[in-house]
Parts: sequence; structure tokens; C-alpha cells
Amino acid sequence: MRFKVPRGTQDLLPTETWKWQCVEEIVRDVCDVYRYKEIRTPIFEQTELFQRTVGDTTDIVQKEMYTFTDRGNRSLTLRPEGTAPVVRSFVENKMFGYPDQPVKLYYTGPMFRYERQQAGRYRQFVQFGVEAIGSNDPAIDAEVIALAMDVYKRAGLSKLKLVINSLGDTECRNAHKTALIEHFEPSIDEFCSDCKTRLEKNPLRILDCKVDSEHPLIASAPSLAHYLNEESTAYFEAVQNYLGDAGIDYEVDANLVRGLDYYNHTAFEIMSTSDGFGAITTLCGGGRYNGLAEEIGGPSAPGIGFAMSIERLLLAMEAEGVSFEEEPSLDVYVIALGDDAKRVGAKLLHTLRTNGIRADMDYTNRKMKAQMKSADRLKANYVAIIGDEEVADDVVMLRSMRDREQEKISTNEVVQKILEKGKED
Repeated sequence: MRFKVPRGTQDLLPTETWKWQCVEEIVRDVCDVYRYKEIRTPIFEQTELFQRTVGDTTDIVQKEMYTFTDRGNRSLTLRPEGTAPVVRSFVENKMFGYPDQPVKLYYTGPMFRYERQQAGRYRQFVQFGVEAIGSNDPAIDAEVIALAMDVYKRAGLSKLKLVINSLGDTECRNAHKTALIEHFEPSIDEFCSDCKTRLEKNPLRILDCKVDSEHPLIASAPSLAHYLNEESTAYFEAVQNYLGDAGIDYEVDANLVRGLDYYNHTAFEIMSTSDGFGAITTLCGGGRYNGLAEEIGGPSAPGIGFAMSIERLLLAMEAEGVSFEEEPSLDVYVIALGDDAKRVGAKLLHTLRTNGIRADMDYTNRKMKAQMKSADRLKANYVAIIGDEEVADDVVMLRSMRDREQEKISTNEVVQKILEKGKED
């Protein structure tokens, strides 16, 4: 029986993984500059964590989660997003007691959602995200947005659009919720079954419905912007001022609501405006989530964060024609001809590697010509050739693959010679 990769997943082969490593290095470097520290949470969590935080009326909870019962009859779910697990860890490990607040964290790792596969969207996908927990200062909102923009710029992207909105506080959202119910209720039978369920629980989700997105009542629905109170308006203006001071261009979109229930106040998305990127342009989304820590049993700890898809970042780089640096070349390829030479070559190979020199050799006993071709394919800088004569004289024929010059040197001097040549280059 032949097996295939599960639907909605992908194998990342060595020809692609080095690109991922380049992006991951950018992520780590930017987070280091901003002083965000890495956190790693389990791939699965208690199902109720996502039901309580993400929202039981969202598509994620209703349709997309990979949930299973373990042998202890506990309901567990492969994490569909990263914020809830990070906040759970923040509460459980009492990070709210750290002397320096807010606690600034970042994560990278696989997430799981059962949804239709599209370009750059998989059922197992990789997210990079940051969370700043423990401050309700609008300046930290701007910092988090700036960090996301810096990652994209460091990756070479220029065709970007930042869209922001305010979702207001609890008072604003309750007033808006009442207005939405009054707006949709007379014609709710024209909507899908999901929207009918959402009407009383969370009518804001109706605005995010994929099935009824073209319904005229969606376009004419009351705007949350009309229900912002004085405090929420002032907060949003402060965020905009900080973005302007940092020279970050943005657009305000009153229809931006985000897809998770825990968001309030600032919400934002970063989109690609590159031609040919595709119909789904969103690269990154995030926002503020005051009250989330309390929802899972912790103290008041307002937070803000975002998550971006690494797959979609790579697609955007491809759409803009961003090139990657070439993979690191091989320093030395060892060619050993004969059994005695193989032992000497294997020992030399180990010595090279323990001195931090990238080295490899043939393990299929091919002829000299075939091994030289391998050295070319691997872009080796040097070839160390060992035959019976070299074994007898305790030397190695060291050949430069750039100018084809070669010289015999003592086996014990190979490492020093390579290191010296590396400095010269």
C-alpha cells in the first residue's frame, strides 16, 4: 500500500526548508531587537480553553477544530491558534507577577484547522505570533503593529497595506450588539443556519459570514464606529498618533472586525497589494484582548498580539520577486579512493567538522569523476583528495574548486589551511 501526505498538509523538502530557516532567522532577529522572548506551548490543549476564549459561535470552534478524546476521557484539541495557549501559560505560570510588565512573548509553530485547502492555507500551517500582556497603554499597540511591519520589511516586502479599526470596550460592543440584533432580526430567516445561531449570542460574527457576505443587510449594518464611547475614541486616536509618529502608514476600516471573540479596542490586518498574490490578501491579523486572562481564571492582564502565516509570507515574497541568499556552500568535499584512504578520509572528515568546517564525503564508493561532480553540485570550495599514495605519505591533495589550483599538504595541517583560506576569502 502506498501512503500519501494527509490532505491539507505538506512535506517541506530540503530544497524549501532553508527558505523557512531564513524567514525564521528574520523573526528571531526582529523579536530580539524589540526584546520579545520565545515561549513554546503544547500542540494540544483542553478543548474548553478554545471554546471559552476563541468563542463557541466562531467558525474555528464550530467547524474547524481537530478535537479528540484521550484515554482518560478528556476532550483535547490541536491548537487552532496561538493566543489562548500563551495567555493560559501566562496565567498558570503567574507571569503577571514578573517585575517587568508587560510580558513580551513570541512563538512559532504548527496550528491546525480543518478548512478547505487554498494557496498558502493548509490544515496544518505554521504561525509566528507575538503577545504583549500586562499593559493597556496604546503605545504598546503601536509597538506590536510596528514589529509585524518590520518583519515584512526585513523579509523584503514593500507592497503592504495596514488596516486598523477600533472594536471598542464592553459598553460599546453591548450597544452595538443591540443595534445589530434589531437590524438583522426581521430578516434573519434569509440567512444561513450559523447566522441564525449567532444572532443572539454574537451578532458581530454575522458580519464575518462567508456564506451571506453579499447579503444587502451586511453592507447596511450599523457601524461599530458610531457606538464608540469617549474613552474608546480617545484610545483609538492615541494608537493612530503613535503609528503616525513612527512613520507607519495605515488606513482606518470601520468594517474590520476580526474572527475571534476575544478582541476589543484595537484590531488590525496587514495585507499584500502585490499583483498576482491572489484573492485572499491578508498576511497577518491581530488586536487587543483585554479580559482574556480573566476569562480563563487569571487576574486582570490586558494584552495585544498578532499572528502571521509563514506560508503566506513566503508566497508574498515570491509574488514580489524577493530572492533568498544562496544556501551556505560546502567548505570541503573529501574524496577517498580505496579502503585505507576511506578510513583516513573519515577521520579527516570528523576533524574538519569538529572545527566548525562544513564537510562531506561519498558513501557509495563512486569513481573519482563522479565524486568531483558531486563536489560541484554541492558548491564545495575545496576538495581533499586521498589515495594510496597520499595515505603512504600522510598528506592530502587539497584542490581549490574556484581556480583548480592544488597542493599537497600534511594531513594534520588541513584544518589550519582551510581556516586560513577562509579568512583570506
